[in-house]
Amino acid sequence: MAAPSETSATEVLKESEEGRCVSTAAPNMKHDWYQTESHVVVTLLLRQANPDDVAVNLKETEVDVCATAPSGSYHLNLHLAHPITAKLSGYRVLPSKIEVKMRKAHGHHWESLEGEGVVPSIHSFSQDTRPAYPSASGKNWDALASQLSAEEKREKSEGDAALNHLFQQIYADGNEDVRRAMNKSFVESGGTVLSTNWGEVGQEKVEVKPPDGLEWRNYEI
Repeated sequence: MAAPSETSATEVLKESEEGRCVSTAAPNMKHDWYQTESHVVVTLLLRQANPDDVAVNLKETEVDVCATAPSGSYHLNLHLAHPITAKLSGYRVLPSKIEVKMRKAHGHHWESLEGEGVVPSIHSFSQDTRPAYPSASGKNWDALASQLSAEEKREKSEGDAALNHLFQQIYADGNEDVRRAMNKSFVESGGTVLSTNWGEVGQEKVEVKPPDGLEWRNYEI
């Protein structure tokens, strides 16, 4: 006979059953946990637990589980690091495990399952770990600075592209003297001068004219 799948009828989420768990002297169950933005899920590693012999008692900051399987009776008690909403929480019994799904009372990230958890005061679970710096008007200045930086880069790119397009248009529409002047001035000046006046640049070598604050130097290779 094939083993039962993980999607058996006992998978349906059940509400906790307060007062039924009494086997406090039984061995502890091995367990693991993970979290989502809204829930904390504890997985109890117990195979072939009898659904009728599983009791889960959920309180605001405590979880108490008793279960019986072919290997014996087990118990687990957890003192949660943060509060949960018990009435929106529950559990399900699967062939290879018991899964307790607890709704977080607050949506922040849990650093640990048990203990005295510290509630983050700045960022929530859905935000990254960098602190945000809101102003009195509620603006996020980090996001605003990133947006302005991106806009500046885009404007610079668009400005350079427009200027290059203008030079290409002048070169394409110009006569032979215009093209000769542009080529000669650009090459001889090292790209620092671009002239369309052949009468002015055709008589002598065009000098390098670096932008203000910069100095032109020739390097020998």
